[in-house]
Amino acid sequence: MSRLNELIAELCPDGVKFVKLNEMIDYEQPTKYIVKSTNYDDSYKIPVLTAGQSFILGYTNEHFGIYQATSENPVIIFDDFTTSFHWIDFSFKVKSSAIKILKQKNTRIVNFKFIYYSMKNINYIPVNHARQWIEKYSNFKIPLPPLPVQEEIVRILDNFTELTEKLTAELTARKKQYEYYRDKLLTFGDEVPKVRLKTVSKLTRGVRVVKSQLSKSGTYPVFQNSMTPLGYFEKSNFPKNTVFVISAGAAGEIGYSKVDFWAADDCYCLTCSDCLNSRFLYYAMLCQKKYICSRVRKASVPRLARSVIEELQIPLPSLSEQERIVSILDRFDALCNDLTSGLPAEIEARQKQYEYYRDKLLSFPELKENKEESLT
Repeated sequence: MSRLNELIAELCPDGVKFVKLNEMIDYEQPTKYIVKSTNYDDSYKIPVLTAGQSFILGYTNEHFGIYQATSENPVIIFDDFTTSFHWIDFSFKVKSSAIKILKQKNTRIVNFKFIYYSMKNINYIPVNHARQWIEKYSNFKIPLPPLPVQEEIVRILDNFTELTEKLTAELTARKKQYEYYRDKLLTFGDEVPKVRLKTVSKLTRGVRVVKSQLSKSGTYPVFQNSMTPLGYFEKSNFPKNTVFVISAGAAGEIGYSKVDFWAADDCYCLTCSDCLNSRFLYYAMLCQKKYICSRVRKASVPRLARSVIEELQIPLPSLSEQERIVSILDRFDALCNDLTSGLPAEIEARQKQYEYYRDKLLSFPELKENKEESLT
């Protein structure tokens, strides 16, 4: 980073001015870009975006109301309630009116990607369900060093981002390979019987807890309506190596706990009989996740009936064959999902390295004498 240090020493040794985001960014409401139909299909070409973690919700064949973003004319889509955002340099439609489309004003001293990276350094979490951009977020100030300094910082951070994206693409390919082999290993001919789950396992619904009973850390995670623990409880009601299925909220999601845990009332837990390896059951159910999710009752709170799980049919080879398959799939699973090893661990390390340098590169002292300077 010697080049950057040289630029800072030459162009802004005493600090930089700080400016509000709304001095550099215009916004557009997304109304005319909202998708009409949510019948998505991967064979369609236009992505439908959300500014949240899901990002690409699906693909549409609607040929009207498309925002034509490009690498030369990028935008930032911003969730006006959660303040999450994404850099976009391709054509798209959006799902919700809660998004604002952020565009760079016609300025000669600002690099738009520099603004994006600087926004990543804004430490702000909304405390209420209200629109954030106009009244709050756009008034945050970010450092504005001279343009050559901005461009060098963007170059450095883009390199970090590109490396992480390459690793993520490789991980995606590994996951597809893993799913292919999982499905292949769990596809049997007529010589292997299929059985209903209720004949080889016992399904038990979890027991309700309230948030006031939980802590932020502890020994026993509590699973309620998602794969993310709701919190931690002082005791467990199911042992480690138990398969569970979410029945409301993220209904149809399938989990496997490697530690003792507490299952709340939106979890179905499966206790296997002696003829069924619990880890084999987990993989067998993952193979049928698409079917399970198709049976979720759509409502304000999606729900899955216990009968869907109890009547589910799975193959039942010998225990020794189950164990052989589990040993193979566990190795694939570790490569794809274990945050302590393999690609996930490397991606995690690169992400932390990127965040460290982003924070370091974007930390400037503020000029004591803020001279008036036009942004146009």
